[in-house]
Amino acid sequence: MADADQLGTYRRKRDFAKTPEPAGEAAAFGPEPIFVVQKHRASHLHYDFRLEIEGVLASWAVPKSPSTNPADKRLAMRVEDHPLDYASFEGTIPEGEYGAGVVIVWDAGFYRNVTEHKGKPRSMTEGLEEGYLRLELLGKKLRGVYSLARFGRDAQERRWLLAKSRDEYADDSRDITAEEPQSVLSGKTIEEM
Repeated sequence: MADADQLGTYRRKRDFAKTPEPAGEAAAFGPEPIFVVQKHRASHLHYDFRLEIEGVLASWAVPKSPSTNPADKRLAMRVEDHPLDYASFEGTIPEGEYGAGVVIVWDAGFYRNVTEHKGKPRSMTEGLEEGYLRLELLGKKLRGVYSLARFGRDAQERRWLLAKSRDEYADDSRDITAEEPQSVLSGKTIEEM
């Protein structure tokens, strides 16, 4: 289970008497780490890419949606860690609250860490600290190897790139988010929620 420091920023930004978001009391889901991609219509439509690492969901806001095309490099802004029970959150965050807007679970599944440095395996925690993660997604929509790489030198080092690797799941001929806009949990689109 995540300790208070890991979720402190998440909790400080929210009034749980007003928002339906989980406060974060869930333990790990199982032996395989999970990932979730939430479609979030807040002030701007974006996708929240989340990976279970060390008892929390390490999170990135992706303004242009994940892609199956290896030529697409998507900006992914590192945001605060979220609790594991956020992985199944769908609903409307009320106006006036942090992140106000509609959230659906666009994709979910498990992942395998395939991060290496100089031919040696790296843990997800090491990769997160070093600024490079490589993982195989086993989702309902996204499958295959993706990488997250930190770039630039801003103060918080929040800027990362999310990219699909060239493998049997790579596809440069489709826009998966446009073709499959619905939630993998409720079957609803953002507009229907």
